[in-house]
Amino acid sequence: MGETSGPRSKVQRVIDEYELTGMGEQLEAYWTGDGEVEYSLRELADVFNRAVLRAALDRAGASPLEGEVENTYRLLTDDSVSSGVRTETRNALARDGVAVEELEDDFVTHQAVHTYLTKHRGVEYESGGDETDQVEKGAETIQRLRSRTSAVAETTLENLESTDRIALGDFDVFVDVRVLCDTCGRSYTVDDLLEDGGCACAESE
Repeated sequence: MGETSGPRSKVQRVIDEYELTGMGEQLEAYWTGDGEVEYSLRELADVFNRAVLRAALDRAGASPLEGEVENTYRLLTDDSVSSGVRTETRNALARDGVAVEELEDDFVTHQAVHTYLTKHRGVEYESGGDETDQVEKGAETIQRLRSRTSAVAETTLENLESTDRIALGDFDVFVDVRVLCDTCGRSYTVDDLLEDGGCACAESE
C-alpha cells in the first residue's frame, strides 16, 4: 500500500530527511510477515532507527565496519548500558561529524511506527491484537521507570560526592529488575519474562 493523504508523520519526515528509499515498504512487509518472519512493532522501530544511524554516519563520511552500526545503536539505547559508556559513544559520534542530539531526536518509538503503518500507509493487520500491544506498552513503562531510577540515583550520588558527603570516584549505575516465580523458583529479567510470554512453568500445567 502507498501513502495516504494527510499531515506527514514523524516516520515519513525522517524517511524523507535521510533519504531512506523503500523503508516504508520494508516496514510494511516486515510487520505483515509477507511470507517470512513477522517483526514486532518494537523490532521495527529498532530496524528503522538503525537505518537512520547508518544514514547519519554515511552523511558524515564515516565508514562503519560490519556490525558497528548495530553495536553503536545498542550503546545509545539499551538501558543496561552505563551512562559513562553512552556518553563516550555520543562523543565518538560527534567526533565523526554526526549531530548526535538531532540524530537521537529522529529516532522513533514503536507507537510512531504503528501510527505510520496504520494511519499513513493504510495497513490493516492484526497479529496478536490488543494483548501484544499491552505487553509492549507494559515493557516500555518498566523501561522508562528503570531509566528514571538510574538517572535519579546517578544525580543523587554525584551531588553527595561533590559536597564531600561521600567518597566516590568514577562510577556507573545499573538498575536490574528481575522477577522470581514463587511456583517454580525460576528467575527472569523482566525483559526476558515479557518476551517469553511468561514463566515456563505455566506452559507445562
